[in-house]
Amino acid sequence: MLESIRLNIEKLVALYEGQKAECDKLSAELLQSKETIEALKDKIAGLERQVDNLKLTQAFSSAEGGNPAAKEKIDKMLKALDKCIAQLER
Repeated sequence: MLESIRLNIEKLVALYEGQKAECDKLSAELLQSKETIEALKDKIAGLERQVDNLKLTQAFSSAEGGNPAAKEKIDKMLKALDKCIAQLER
């Protein structure tokens, strides 16, 4: 009877250690995944900035080429900027 209890305790300890090792492994994987997600978020933000810059560059280059819609947008932006500057000077 005591031998059977001892064997059961040894099995439980072995199972516990196995589960603890699995938990530690999964925790490390989770941490790695979180770091990867943050790095990818930073990369996405950088790429979005590049896209915005390219769109702005394209708008300016097409405005110089005679695109009336782009030129109108730029004129509106400049007027809004002038209004802001005028308000700041008050």
